[in-house]
Amino acid sequence: MRLKWLAAEDIHWTWPRLHGRALPHLLALLLLLAAHALRAQGGPPFLTDDPDTPGKQHWEINFGWIGDRNPAAGSYQVPDLDINYGLGARIQLKFEIPIAVQETRPQPASGTDPATPGHVIGGIGGSIPGIKLRFYEHHPGEPWMGHAFGTGLLTAFTRRDPSERNQQQPGPEAHKTELPVDFSVSTYPQLYLDSSARSVARGLVDAGPNFLLPLEFSTRIGPIRINGDFGYSFGNQTVPQSWIRGLLVGHEFNDRTEAYLEIYDQQDANRVYASNGTRAPKKRQATLGLGGRRSLNKNKTLNLLLMGGRSFQAVSVNNSQPSWIAYTGFQVLFGGN
Repeated sequence: MRLKWLAAEDIHWTWPRLHGRALPHLLALLLLLAAHALRAQGGPPFLTDDPDTPGKQHWEINFGWIGDRNPAAGSYQVPDLDINYGLGARIQLKFEIPIAVQETRPQPASGTDPATPGHVIGGIGGSIPGIKLRFYEHHPGEPWMGHAFGTGLLTAFTRRDPSERNQQQPGPEAHKTELPVDFSVSTYPQLYLDSSARSVARGLVDAGPNFLLPLEFSTRIGPIRINGDFGYSFGNQTVPQSWIRGLLVGHEFNDRTEAYLEIYDQQDANRVYASNGTRAPKKRQATLGLGGRRSLNKNKTLNLLLMGGRSFQAVSVNNSQPSWIAYTGFQVLFGGN
């Protein structure tokens, strides 16, 4: 998930075609498949990404109900569907699409402007395909160079990794286990596409394409885990370019519960011009959030995702700082050999 700039439009409400019986049936199917899931990984409910991937031939499906609201407007995804697949141990394929809702809140009259009514619009949001590559991975006690770099593609399409085969054979290697990772780095290119021309025309979503190129890192210092995310979003004629930067600091209390404090900032790098030739002001969203994950079953294949926060800068009708942000959802894991 990324924070999205809000625009006040004179718009009306309509339900998207995906609303109905299809979504509950899809959720029930995924919960059934989740009985065979083996592992979990990071990402939602936070804005900051990390280098973790689902694992070879594993699926991760995130259903998120997301809110982002300030005194002038609100943006919601109800739900946001985020589908991820592990192509080998170090590569993640992603596709994300929400049912989007935007709200323009009513404003009282001022000395120069008349009162404005509130409006709400809903429909299909923009889609985001992406690919994450964890190109550096260091294990305790190993050299910092050498075999730390790689893609994992050589074993991506084999039935088992060599390390997994060693675990099935007798001898000294029989009890070989996967080493923990104490530092890793990834890149996660993502392409924002407007899925519906009608949604763009009505002001529900921004016009695409828009390309995001970030770097992520993850490390541990004693019991504390730290994730960082830094990147650049290449806009277009109507969407300004912007910088993103995020930091997560937290602790995994056990193999079922983890909590993090997050600082996230997205700021325009340039200004775009309106149709009348005037320059739009630079926008920024700087937020502080607290959230975590909790496994809901013994196999840790169904996880509860929660996060809430707000801007740590002044919030007003005239800026884009959110008075609150929130993520509530579930993560379903399945697949593997």
